[in-house]
Amino acid sequence: MILSKISIINFKNIREAALELSPKMNCFIGDNGEGKTNFLDAVYYLSFCRSASNPIDSQIICHEQDFFMLEGRYQTDDGEEESVACSMKRGTKKHFKRNRKEYKRLSEHIGFIPLIQVSPSDITLIEGSSEERRRLMDIVISQYDRTYLETLTRYNKALQQRNTLLKMDDEPDETLLDIWETEMADAGELIFRRRDAFVQKLIPTFQNFYQRISGDQEQVSLHYISHCQRGRLLDVIRRDRAKDRAVGHSLHGIHRDDLEMMLGGYPMKREGSQGQNKTFIISLKLAQFDFLRRTGNGTTPLLLLDDIFDKLDARRVEQIVHLVAGNHFGQIFITDTNRDHLDRILHNGDFDYKLFSVAHGEISEREESHV
Repeated sequence: MILSKISIINFKNIREAALELSPKMNCFIGDNGEGKTNFLDAVYYLSFCRSASNPIDSQIICHEQDFFMLEGRYQTDDGEEESVACSMKRGTKKHFKRNRKEYKRLSEHIGFIPLIQVSPSDITLIEGSSEERRRLMDIVISQYDRTYLETLTRYNKALQQRNTLLKMDDEPDETLLDIWETEMADAGELIFRRRDAFVQKLIPTFQNFYQRISGDQEQVSLHYISHCQRGRLLDVIRRDRAKDRAVGHSLHGIHRDDLEMMLGGYPMKREGSQGQNKTFIISLKLAQFDFLRRTGNGTTPLLLLDDIFDKLDARRVEQIVHLVAGNHFGQIFITDTNRDHLDRILHNGDFDYKLFSVAHGEISEREESHV
């Protein structure tokens, strides 16, 4: 998939921008806080129907403005033209359209424009709660498995209903508990199998990327942890019903799944330096890109790289430059405050690229672009 043109109006600090983009490399240069990440978030929004950083749509509208609008013109891997647009006025719901036809459900759009983003906030995958790591798995799987989001919604609804019953002052109806526990188990087992298959396929590619970037100096691994590994999920859930009743919520289920991230057999959270953590995250995201490219609907994902070189030594930067400059990746959007990093990427390959300057929310193309 290639994003050939994008139009942005009143999105965060970007009042107005209309850009024609390179099919390979698009570089955005500017100081911190000028709007580089906001531009990437606009591209992200057109893929996922939401912002990567702010779940409240009304807060992404420019200050003192009444609406925002995004429109992207895409070219599929088969050469077909596609248009995706989103608009929202304050106080109303957003409208999301593909080729001028509005979606009935936003979930129908997820996976049409596959995308992987690497950003500084990804450190929460290592340092944050297990919810961050579950979201990592869910975002990738939902882009190639259309039934996954529906199953996840079913599970979360059943979980919510069970928790409501557990919080009741009076003794809850056992028949209702049985119904919601069965629904949780049925949906949860499906989600477990999808997550487990995804992680097992991801691990070798992830380790390969990490070894290439680090110079094969460290060994890393991923371990998927789930209550489903203890036996039938329905039995696991019902086994501690009394304890769940005491605490007022469900202690077991796939909503407690985790993805252990290890360095040399020890938790990455405890052992990793800033550079190792950054290498871990970048390798994980590049592996997800490769997985989507091979497993999805035949569409090459977009790759967004936001300030990825910070906290990395020169050798690791050089390896990443060599990777992203190759033919393996499709269209790339990359931001940096340091022009030197981008120059090394651009001089490392013979491909189309465009350079853009970003200042105070205004984006302009530089003359030295090569198309």
